[in-house]
Amino acid sequence: RGGPLTTPWHSLPQAIRTITELGASHKRTAVCTDDRDADDLLLFGLDWVVREAVKAGMSPEQAWSMGSLHGATRFGMDGDIGGLGGGRRADLVLMDDQLKPQCTWYGGELVVEHGKITDRLDQALSQRYQYPKAAYATVKLSEKMKLTPELPVKACTVNAIKTALPGITLIHEKVAIEPAKDWPSLFARYGLCYVTVVERHGKSAGNVAHGLLKDFGLKRGAVASSVGHDSHNIIVAGTNEPDMQVAIAAIKDQQGGVCVVADGKVRALVPLPIAGLLSDKRVAEVAEEVKALKKEWAEAGCTIPYMGFNLIPLSVIPEIRITDKGLVLVPQMQLAPLFE
Repeated sequence: RGGPLTTPWHSLPQAIRTITELGASHKRTAVCTDDRDADDLLLFGLDWVVREAVKAGMSPEQAWSMGSLHGATRFGMDGDIGGLGGGRRADLVLMDDQLKPQCTWYGGELVVEHGKITDRLDQALSQRYQYPKAAYATVKLSEKMKLTPELPVKACTVNAIKTALPGITLIHEKVAIEPAKDWPSLFARYGLCYVTVVERHGKSAGNVAHGLLKDFGLKRGAVASSVGHDSHNIIVAGTNEPDMQVAIAAIKDQQGGVCVVADGKVRALVPLPIAGLLSDKRVAEVAEEVKALKKEWAEAGCTIPYMGFNLIPLSVIPEIRITDKGLVLVPQMQLAPLFE
């Protein structure tokens, strides 16, 4: 699985050493992408992963077999796709000497010529599948939600979620805190901010779970996403409740999305109205929205990318997560209180 340095999926250079250094056969190995946003999709496709495999020590022939034939073989489709030969689909890619695609044929029809889509493909993309109305109405929230916990009145221990690059593993850190006059002073002292998960599918009585992130770096406002894996509830982190409420309202208004809020205003927003997960716009347009989001995300101070932020509710990866049911200690598969 290959991903750029700025994502949690930059694992190919390490994983491929099993072949290049330990002598494992490449013939039962395939390379793939994972969790690409529209911006990264245009820059870091499967062809990029194959080039990274070549940089890591694979021959071009081995790397391209891992990026085409081996995956098709694994799924019993190698008689149709994954290679050149009589009776196979004419799905072809013509590359330059740097192994970058120049022209693409799909089913024998030219769809990309010299790096640009043809009129035929443009027409096909404009006549894409139309999702039913129900797919555009999946964010169902209570009218009133409290998004932040009560300030502790005495010394206690916080079960905090410590973030770290690349954003896959989260560290369970017990933070001993002393009483503070307000949340901002406590945040400044211990490097914390709010994190909240809101159930959005109308399957509960409006579950809302509160937590605290450590070292997330958020300096202002709030960030939120309806792509909280794998239940895809809304996850919101913030420095204050008003901005968190604005972020939640923006996602509800768009019926899904990712946003950055500061001083009561939405600074960047990628609408995802289809099931709260997908855009219904063309990829180039969404890529521009994502670029703007990434810029505001970085300016807000967030230390992990937003694709890693989406993993915070994924309660199968160690050490600690937060779902709409509360904090989850993953190794023990137990719920934990925020304060002890």
